[in-house]
Amino acid sequence: MSYSLNTLIINPNSNSPPKNAVILCHGYGGDGNDISILANYWKTFLPDTLFICPDAPEVCKVNPTGFQWFDLMDNSEEEILSKSLIAEKKLDNLINEVKSKNQLSFQDIALVGFSQGCMISLQTALKKKDQIKCCIGYSGKILNIKHLNQNINSRPEIFLMHGDKDAVVPINSFLEAKEFFNKNDYKIETKIFTNCEHRIPTEGSSIGLEFLKKNLYK
Repeated sequence: MSYSLNTLIINPNSNSPPKNAVILCHGYGGDGNDISILANYWKTFLPDTLFICPDAPEVCKVNPTGFQWFDLMDNSEEEILSKSLIAEKKLDNLINEVKSKNQLSFQDIALVGFSQGCMISLQTALKKKDQIKCCIGYSGKILNIKHLNQNINSRPEIFLMHGDKDAVVPINSFLEAKEFFNKNDYKIETKIFTNCEHRIPTEGSSIGLEFLKKNLYK
């Protein structure tokens, strides 16, 4: 099965059609294969889940062997937002394809993002008029708080995780996102990892797994 974005697909362990789907969005300069490590860990415990690991739509300017959801280099906040809206539309379209091609409902779909993948996942999940079930954000932030404040359409379950020693996306970005969700009356879950840099620790993958089980396998 093909999708509009180049995608690594990990089918359910069972031979039956998927009961739900998890779309994993990689970080800046990465690719779908990078973040599929997480999917390959989770699939053992989520046997009826389809995992979709797309490559972001643009070749990364800093790392031409990888991809970017949008350009982060030498751009103003307005330009970054403008470029993110293009990526958001493509991710939203992928969600719709996953839903229709696998005969799922939007409530059977989860978004997971790391770093830049977290940024685009949060923006897409909150603005999407057809509400997905949940979203996990690792080591990311809200790209443009003013824009998102004015464009909330959905209230999926949210779990944010971040390392306290992250030098790429500082912990303040996590705290700003947490404040944004609290101000907008979201009931979110959060976790800060001690002595953790810009990565997903083993504990983070385990917490994410339990969150997906709780939301997709009710």
